[in-house]
Parts: sequence; structure tokens; C-alpha cells
Amino acid sequence: MKTILVTERLLLREFTLEDTQLLMDLNSNPNVIRYVGEAPVKNLEEAKDILLNTILPQYPNKLGRWAVHLRSNNEFIGWCGLKFITELNEIDLGYRFFENHWGKGYATESAKAVLDHGFNILKLNKIIGRSAIENTDSVKVLEKIGMKFEKEDVGHCGKIFKYKLDKTDHQNLH
Repeated sequence: MKTILVTERLLLREFTLEDTQLLMDLNSNPNVIRYVGEAPVKNLEEAKDILLNTILPQYPNKLGRWAVHLRSNNEFIGWCGLKFITELNEIDLGYRFFENHWGKGYATESAKAVLDHGFNILKLNKIIGRSAIENTDSVKVLEKIGMKFEKEDVGHCGKIFKYKLDKTDHQNLH
């Protein structure tokens, strides 16, 4: 298990194939994936496919969606991280958590750490965040971490708000 980031309450680490069940549990919950424009994961084979073809291939580039655990008890609560979206030529910040962990600040805490990592360690110039317009809690997270509204757009889930943060604006937050 390769740890990427540690915050006050959270540990972010790379996923492994041993996490197939955890990923299936998260991505099979209709409430968790309600705003992301994806069908619920139906079985372990689909979850393994996500790991093999979407998540793990990002790691050699130092990017990726990272498993998020509570430091207090090592409970897996979701994921957060950066993903290069080839067709858009953009680095995307994303996060997804089990609903019993919503409203506790974990998305904000992990996303803030991921942004710091992206700008300070990976030396990225710009990071994008997207949220379904109806997902007001996610929009609040993007705004809390300093991202600026760029435009209304269309994504996999329908109408979205697109936010961005560049290196200079990030430095000015600190």
C-alpha cells in the first residue's frame, strides 16, 4: 500500500487490485453515483475493470484517484484525487464518499490536500473541478477549496458547473 497524502483526519493511498470489493461497494450505491452519470457497478468484475483500466493506469504519471481512509480506524470512506482526461487535455479533481460520511468535511479536507499536492509537488499549472448543477454539496466543496467558477457546461451527467484553479490563484490562497 503506497501512501500518497496524510491529513489531520485522513490517509490517501493508491488503490490495489485487493480493493476491488471496496470500489464495488462504493460505486454500486445509487446515492453515491447519483450525479456522476455512471451506472451502478453490478459485480466484482466491473469494479476490477475500473481499477485496471481507469484508476491504476494514472499512477505512473503520479496522478490518480486515491483511496481515502480515516486515520483513526483505517476505515475506507471513499476516494479523492486527480485524473488526466485525455479528450479534454485537463487534470480533473474528483471525489466520491460513502453517504454516511457526507457532511463531515472529508471531501473538503481531502480535496484541499490533493490540490496542494498537485500544485506544490506535481507542479501542475491548472486543475479543473466539475459538479452536476443539482449537486449543491459538491459545488460548495469546490468553492471552499478555492476553485473559481468558469462556466456552465455539459458532462456525462448532464448540465454541470465547471470550476478551475490555477497555480497563481492557489498560491494566493496561502
